Amino acid sequence: MARKGDRFAGLTVALVTPFRDGAVDETALRKLIDFHVEAGTDCVSPCGTTGESPTLSHAEHDRVISVVCEQAAGRIKVMAGTGSNATREAVRLTKSAKEAGADAALMVAPYYNKPTQDGFYQHYKAVAEATDIPIVLYNIPGRTAKNIEPETIARLGELPSVVAVKESTGSMDQASQILALSDLTVLSGDDSLTLPLLSIGGSGVVSVVGNIVPRDVKDLLNAFATGDVATAQQRHQRLFPLCRDLLGLATNPIPIKEAMRILGRDSGELRLPMTSFDESQRTNLTKTLKTYGLL
Repeated sequence: MARKGDRFAGLTVALVTPFRDGAVDETALRKLIDFHVEAGTDCVSPCGTTGESPTLSHAEHDRVISVVCEQAAGRIKVMAGTGSNATREAVRLTKSAKEAGADAALMVAPYYNKPTQDGFYQHYKAVAEATDIPIVLYNIPGRTAKNIEPETIARLGELPSVVAVKESTGSMDQASQILALSDLTVLSGDDSLTLPLLSIGGSGVVSVVGNIVPRDVKDLLNAFATGDVATAQQRHQRLFPLCRDLLGLATNPIPIKEAMRILGRDSGELRLPMTSFDESQRTNLTKTLKTYGLL
């Protein structure tokens, strides 16, 4: 069955934002884009959770998206993070991303202020009416404090520009309901659940682990797409400990930035209130990277 956002199926990597001496490291950011073009990543997503978007100033947010679009230069799709808990700011960010050349906007549910279900709908509707860029809903109640219910997501899917949802509830029931109630493309927002989500009709993943092993994630997706379920299961089982630790040893993006540093792809410091690993966490992550074969 064709789904509304099939253009964004496959591997989207949730990009880290490189920082150096307190500023965005644009040279390192451009290198990240080139790395993913070479690796065959389908799409990159700057300014999301992994990109430490809550710590970016408005000017930095716009600039990161602009740099990514400029470096992508049509070689790879860009799904820019443009969510906000203020609707007017979400509209501004989304318009700016469209002007910069982004292919889609990834919009996290309004956080902290906990809208009603109709509030969620009116928020996204306002953005959809203000710009014609494809919108990917991002539902992550563990961070936003409130779930966008499947019925609301299906209602949003009736808006022409709402094409997909990044499903980060961890609930296969919720994902199943969305797939049954709408023709939206469903993307996994949790690397560990990519294969289970594919098995019920999902179309891809917005991946953290893809920052370091994009080809391995692509292998899993490709194996499943060609009907080689056994190979997809093998890829899942091999990736699982790495996915678990990159999202479990500390809050994202602390582990992925540390992993990139250990692997010689240093993306610079974290911004407060994110803090670096302690020695015990670093030892555990190093062991996981060695077991996987990356060291």
